[in-house]
Amino acid sequence: MNYKNKQLCKIRTITTFLTLDKDKNNWEKKIEKACYFCNNLSKRFNRIDYEVQSIRVVTNAFEEYLNINSIEEAKEDLAYISSLLNKYSNENLRIRFAIGEAKTKEQIEMLPELIASYGDLCNACVNIKKDEFDILDNTTILHCAKAVKKISQITPRGEGNFNFTVNFNCKPFIPYFPASYHESFLEDSYVIGLETPDLLVNVLSKCNESNTKKTHQEKFKEYYEVLSTSLQYHVDNINEVINSFDNSDFKFVGIDSSAAPSKNCSSMASVYELLGVEYFGAAGSVEASSLLTKVFKSIKNVPLVGFSGLMLAVIEDLGLAAGTKRKDYDIRTLLTNSAVCGIGLDTVPIEGDTSIEKIALIMQDTGTMAFRLNKPLTVRLFPYPNLKQGDITAYESDDLCNCAVLKVP
Repeated sequence: MNYKNKQLCKIRTITTFLTLDKDKNNWEKKIEKACYFCNNLSKRFNRIDYEVQSIRVVTNAFEEYLNINSIEEAKEDLAYISSLLNKYSNENLRIRFAIGEAKTKEQIEMLPELIASYGDLCNACVNIKKDEFDILDNTTILHCAKAVKKISQITPRGEGNFNFTVNFNCKPFIPYFPASYHESFLEDSYVIGLETPDLLVNVLSKCNESNTKKTHQEKFKEYYEVLSTSLQYHVDNINEVINSFDNSDFKFVGIDSSAAPSKNCSSMASVYELLGVEYFGAAGSVEASSLLTKVFKSIKNVPLVGFSGLMLAVIEDLGLAAGTKRKDYDIRTLLTNSAVCGIGLDTVPIEGDTSIEKIALIMQDTGTMAFRLNKPLTVRLFPYPNLKQGDITAYESDDLCNCAVLKVP
């Protein structure tokens, strides 16, 4: 298959970022405008044979518009927003909604119940800060760990943690959920996020047919060149649509070039194998991670935002999920690779009885790496009730792959 085949590069999301205020009378117009914009742009991409998988709306911090005097009042506001999203959604496109960041202990404590009630229409994050001595806000981290634990207890199989993440050194305009958040002082904007593992696998498979006699160094140089060229081809096509799209409601701020794997495309584990690594987690994995990150950062002619790097989402990737059953890698492996790529610890199933303190400590390790290495990293852990290391999950969500539970070291 030729790398120019547009089926190999999907648009995972058109993500809009907008500001809501306390005046609920303004909400419908803003949400209608965002949905209309996303649907219209999606049709433009479809005309040149690019599939758009979802449209997403991200708001400023929910304290700035939801009534959070009580959990009941906050739920009432979310019910209204949910009705608006249903009213203006396109039945052919999945729509997701993020309520922005939680900023206080009380707001973090609200998240488990809000997520349990509204799930994919209530994605949320917490941005962890550091002080002048580069010490993380570990008090807030502990509150987040408690929320992760609570979500695992009040949502079936702990799947609600799909909608909550803890951010370290993450800027606005991440198109992927739930790390997305918006700042009210910024313009209403939009970002394109990609799904490209099929492209990576196709290109590397073709490349390996002709470079069997080359040295390792020569192979890696060729891998970089062909992968970068292939990804740039599709980015240029997408950018051409954006440049010709007459719109004044949302400002285009960039593309997130991350591969963003899902259970419905090729596995990143296959990418590692095609790069000559025996399996993800084996010797050579970090070098391959570094190469792939360099490819995603190589894109020209368009601003790069969000992660724009390598994503290793354990329970969204069939190959990585299978690797947990073979004990190919563990949490330390994921953290080690995060040192040269991203995204941190993303969708990692852990033992149900993992203590809140241990969850907080692994968040602290990840956050320390993020700030020390000046890269965006996140933590999205899935404690699975009553399961221990090696037990197999039984997720029912269409987004999640079943795999073996990992142990927090």
